[in-house]
Amino acid sequence: MPDTIETRKKRAIYRANYRGFKEADIMIGGFAKAHGQDFTAQELTDFEALLEEADHNIYDWIIGARPVPDVHNTAVLARLQAYKPV
Repeated sequence: MPDTIETRKKRAIYRANYRGFKEADIMIGGFAKAHGQDFTAQELTDFEALLEEADHNIYDWIIGARPVPDVHNTAVLARLQAYKPV
């Protein structure tokens, strides 16, 4: 039985909060908590693919230290780059 979109969202939010790299936990996890429940199916798929990458790569893409690969140059990553944790 395939996972429902709600189950996938919960899993992605959990994974985003427990990356193992404090700065990534704050940025990615905070973003997921703030916006994850509102993801469309495509945004969720894009976010799940992003979570498969190494923490330091994601963090570098967020802060602009390295160029974003085309595969991850999505609206979700743009929103993540614009996200300001509280």
